Amino acid sequence: MRQKIIVDVDTGIDDSLALLYLLGSPEAEILGIASTAGNVTAAQVAANNLAWLDVCRAPEIEVALGAAEPLAIPLRTTEDTHGPQGIGYAVLPESARPLSDRTAAQLWVDLARAHPGELVGLCTGPLTNLALALRIEPGLPRLLRRLVIMGGAFNHPGNTTPTNEWNVHVDPESAKEVFDAFSAAPARPIVCALDITETIEMRPEHLALLAERAGSVPPEIVSETDPAGTRSAASNPIVRHVSDAVRFYFEFHSLYNQGYLAHMHDPFAAAVALDPSLAVVRPATVDVELTGTLTRATTVADWSGMWGREPNADIVIGTAQALFFDRLVTRVGDLARALYPAGGPPRPAEEVR
Repeated sequence: MRQKIIVDVDTGIDDSLALLYLLGSPEAEILGIASTAGNVTAAQVAANNLAWLDVCRAPEIEVALGAAEPLAIPLRTTEDTHGPQGIGYAVLPESARPLSDRTAAQLWVDLARAHPGELVGLCTGPLTNLALALRIEPGLPRLLRRLVIMGGAFNHPGNTTPTNEWNVHVDPESAKEVFDAFSAAPARPIVCALDITETIEMRPEHLALLAERAGSVPPEIVSETDPAGTRSAASNPIVRHVSDAVRFYFEFHSLYNQGYLAHMHDPFAAAVALDPSLAVVRPATVDVELTGTLTRATTVADWSGMWGREPNADIVIGTAQALFFDRLVTRVGDLARALYPAGGPPRPAEEVR
């Protein structure tokens, strides 16, 4: 059976790859996409989500606009990391698809109520929308089948402050509300923190393999010796847009002395949402610091029960990186080939499915 999923994203280069991964996964059925303010504004996130659905010739999928601001602090965005529109150098066509009449928080609630025990939640951005949904429906943790969160840093440095991961840093109040609410959940949320996601390193050879799998020409050769901002000439639109987005990410990571690579935080979380066996997990009690002068927005894990509270998260501590990238290349590459066969017109999405 296909797994029913609600995706909450702040699209975002790696969020884009997460969406493509799910769209290319035959076992996934995306019921709705919640657009969260984070990497860029909520309105730009929604526009990106709609545009990716067009590029992927996806069937009608509800895209809902999330809150414009975090729960308690002004919004901070990160165009320096993801580009002015959030998708690197990629330029996607503006979509004519309509936005949902529902808010993102209401979308969470309505889908969970309509599919009790069946819905998988995937959050790859700040947790604002999910926190607001919990205020509407406190029973949400018992309605979901599974929740996977990309966020936090535990035994690992932060990527925004010395101790903070970006998604939690943007809206720490919402992260705390979510972890507190899921303390009583039948199934603990699976948390993909920087500890694991910064080991998921995409490199130029992965783009080359993806393009080859898609049947795109010419070969997709991306190099750190290329001039900054070089654009792809790939014949396949999905390959071209992905390459243009990820090149920006390569350049960003290289600028900060991390190598000519890109951390695939969000596609990994998407893969775990579909197949939790990809993740080796360790239970812990997670809380979020809200008052520390130097450590506000830090996620703190009690691994050994010192607080006397039951674990409320399964933190991912291991995975098979090569297997993940095999799946990413295969699924996105096959989607690209099926939708845009070489030498022929795009195929309707229903024929691909």
